[in-house]
Amino acid sequence: MLKTETRYAIDPASAKALDTEGLRSHFHVGDLFAKGEIRIVYSHYDRLILGSVVPAGKTLTLDKVAETGTATFLERREMGILNIGEAGEVSVGGETYTLERGEVLYIGMGAGAVDFSGAGRFYILSAPAHRTCPTKLIKLSDARRVELGSRDTANERVIIQFLHPEVCESCQLLMGYTQFQPGSLWNTMPAHLHDRRMEAYLYFDIDKDQRVFHFMGEPSQTRHIVMDNEEAVISPPWSIHCGAGTGSYTFCWAMAGDNVDFTDMDMVDMGDLR
Repeated sequence: MLKTETRYAIDPASAKALDTEGLRSHFHVGDLFAKGEIRIVYSHYDRLILGSVVPAGKTLTLDKVAETGTATFLERREMGILNIGEAGEVSVGGETYTLERGEVLYIGMGAGAVDFSGAGRFYILSAPAHRTCPTKLIKLSDARRVELGSRDTANERVIIQFLHPEVCESCQLLMGYTQFQPGSLWNTMPAHLHDRRMEAYLYFDIDKDQRVFHFMGEPSQTRHIVMDNEEAVISPPWSIHCGAGTGSYTFCWAMAGDNVDFTDMDMVDMGDLR
């Protein structure tokens, strides 16, 4: 079963006037993972698609999605797949890849239909592509690790980069996830912008009674969205994106836009946040 939804882009002036329900309707993505279903959200910010596949003992095939206007989903797109569940299989181009928890599969443009099976909970991200890059399974041992932050500022964390120029060639999609050390809760502070790329976050590994507060908006007009486990948020290019949790969590980040320079950020001084 395939379920799709479209999210249209709005400007920062319009976002200022939104209440909690309005913010969530544009940027928050809940009810993302459903057993036996493929769920897709098509965003008009850089045409990024985010979604999920939960085979739950079946084989689910991602092939044609009407929103792309192409004969097959990957005809003019690339895709990254993160498994946040138990081991599962992804088959594409005549090859089958087993993804353990925390591993990522990159699939290049034009690869054809993609089959999902096993016990995995697959988070998928896709961006338009203009060239084909090789399909590649990226193990945790292959990923690039960047340790940042400190215990004193409650943001001691490791950034694990999968779709990154030093790890796996892609056309425009960047992807990885960030894990926190015990006692650290803040991510990406001081905040930053990158007007040349949009971003999407998936928050997961959040305990039942905990939440993450995701901050967004222009630096002078900040807002927040309360995130539960396995929920995603769409971050426009004009928006800051940072967060703090009431307990430990992990978040998957992905970017699409003009470049694949991970450090292309416009930092925002703490004194400029409102």
